[in-house]
Amino acid sequence: MIFVTVGTHEQPFNRLIEYVDNLKRDGVIMEDVIMQTGFSTYEPKYCKWSKLLSYKEMEQNVRDAHIVITHGGPASFIMPLQIGKTPIVVPRQHQFNEHVNDHQVEFAKAVSKRMGTIIPIIDIVQLQDTIRNYDQIVASMTSGLSSNNAEFNRQLEKMVEEMNWK
Repeated sequence: MIFVTVGTHEQPFNRLIEYVDNLKRDGVIMEDVIMQTGFSTYEPKYCKWSKLLSYKEMEQNVRDAHIVITHGGPASFIMPLQIGKTPIVVPRQHQFNEHVNDHQVEFAKAVSKRMGTIIPIIDIVQLQDTIRNYDQIVASMTSGLSSNNAEFNRQLEKMVEEMNWK
């Protein structure tokens, strides 16, 4: 199953909802798709959808999903990360009247570069290939969610060694 969420921002995110609905229509997506469409005005014809979901429903959909596709709001992609999923993040863009500015684009790029834990899609036409190759993309990523214990221990040992020299 693929779960798509666009959050609760009051501007529609029809571009993402319609694009994924068309991928389902065209047979590019063979899995079931569940969408949380928020204030989008486009109503999917080929995917199961709800405007809003409870937190419990959101969490269950994320757990059940093979792929999670989300907008660039931090709360929407942090939950999948906490559950151990690698979300595809399609930031809302100002040029399409999806948000007041492009902070989601900048944030998604920064998180991807710094943490390497999300798959950002700035140009929506890249979404089709990303869905098709999702498992290979995720397998090739180095997870930024791995335990920090080893790095912490390495840094602590380095500090102790430096202290012994003084």
